[in-house]
Amino acid sequence: MSSEPSSDAAADLAADEARRLKLYAYLDAREHRRTYLWIMRLFASTLLADLSAGEVSAALSPAERRGDIATGESRVENVITRLKQLVEWGNLVAGRREVVASSIAEFQHGSVRYQVSKLGVRVQRDVDELLRTTEGAREVSRELLPAIAAGLDELLVRLSRAAHEHARDPGSDTAQKAVERMAEQVTTLFLQHGELAATVRDFYAYLGQVVTRYQMASAEISGFRNLLVEYIQMVVEDVLRYTPAIAEILTRDEFAGATRHLLRLLTPSGSLGRDVERARGRAAADWRELTDWFVDRPGRPSQVTALREATARAIGTLLATVKRATSGGGPEPGRRAELLQLAAWFDESTPDQAHTLAAAAFGLHSARHIAPAPEHDGDDEQTPWADGPVVDVLVTVRGRGERTRGRTSRILDNPLGREQLLAEARNADARHTAAVAELAVLAEEAGGRLDQVTLSADALGTLCGLLTDAMAQRERASDPGEAIDPVGGLTLKLRPEKGGTAVIHTDGGVLELQNTAVEFSTGIT
Repeated sequence: MSSEPSSDAAADLAADEARRLKLYAYLDAREHRRTYLWIMRLFASTLLADLSAGEVSAALSPAERRGDIATGESRVENVITRLKQLVEWGNLVAGRREVVASSIAEFQHGSVRYQVSKLGVRVQRDVDELLRTTEGAREVSRELLPAIAAGLDELLVRLSRAAHEHARDPGSDTAQKAVERMAEQVTTLFLQHGELAATVRDFYAYLGQVVTRYQMASAEISGFRNLLVEYIQMVVEDVLRYTPAIAEILTRDEFAGATRHLLRLLTPSGSLGRDVERARGRAAADWRELTDWFVDRPGRPSQVTALREATARAIGTLLATVKRATSGGGPEPGRRAELLQLAAWFDESTPDQAHTLAAAAFGLHSARHIAPAPEHDGDDEQTPWADGPVVDVLVTVRGRGERTRGRTSRILDNPLGREQLLAEARNADARHTAAVAELAVLAEEAGGRLDQVTLSADALGTLCGLLTDAMAQRERASDPGEAIDPVGGLTLKLRPEKGGTAVIHTDGGVLELQNTAVEFSTGIT
């Protein structure tokens, strides 16, 4: 019986979360994304915005003329559709009021008014802030640390004064002013801590983003080294300098009682509703969060401890990056910057310039055959050169243009890779044995005539190997050739036969040898 209310509460919570997440739908809509964004900016830019579809249409017309939104999006009928969709997502709220209209259409358009919801304006405010934020490092507001330490001391003084005046006469002007000054200090304190915590999170998020990059140019490595050695050192030193004083105040025995008394004094006299969102510092959870940021608890390290550990990890990661770049054990560190510069050149060039640049950068020009001829002709005229086999270039040549590296590198033991290679070798041997057995059986059944049987892909591969060896023995087309597989006991003979065609059927097609006769037998002659 008790599980039913809990399951209903979980279902209601999930439904509420889904409803709130729909507030972000207009940011990733398949169509008209820019229109939705401009409409939400219009409503969020004005306090108590109460607009009709016609007023929204008139406000969108300049954006349409500038090309910020698609053509036709400022038409009233299209605006009504967008507004109704935003109401369905929960970003706007629809209402009605009396209007004086000259037509039914004007009445319908003017009587329906739209207002932005509280959560909708908060989403839009966060979106605008995100779009204004740069992707570089954010400066840590470390000057707020001494302000927080001094603010806690000042708060205790104001709390004592407010409690004294409130005890004498709760309704006096002196008591009310003392409580207001205490509330002012509480709000200032939590605003300072919120700004400090936000800048620390953003800065270390950026730091984790950049120090883990595998490829960094020398200038980037030098810049991050200075960043860690100089700036982070100042941040950590300030945090460690002021944290003991802040933690000492927050962990005093009398501070817990003072906090409870402060919350009683800050209880609002009026009522804004059951679900009112109060300012920071008016709930016990806010003070626990503030304490947890500076004070370690059993099994829960503080954010100061996490900051110190994150700094140590960042320094270790940067040292590993510097070692990898200077030891030459990886790709050229500067290639990333060079590729970005090359991409910028491509972006700025015309089509003809892009072709010239591609030829100069990647060698996409006419082929020059300077490599020695292969052991046998394996060209496939049906395969484009870009999809064909490639030449294996050494890592030292590809990464640094060096053909020699002095001493050889240490060979690492890789048991998993060794077992994988052994398994692949055993599989290849098994397939070759099966192919030899298939050729032997087919040769006996067909009396050595391969044109009367159909070979599998593995059998064809083995046969092609024998054909290659037999053809390699001939100096002229009129000479015979012979190839022997001593392990499988197979013998293949080629002899010239003018006008004859040797036909070999396979699962993938038919192989024809012009002016050639093929004799295949089991056993070595």
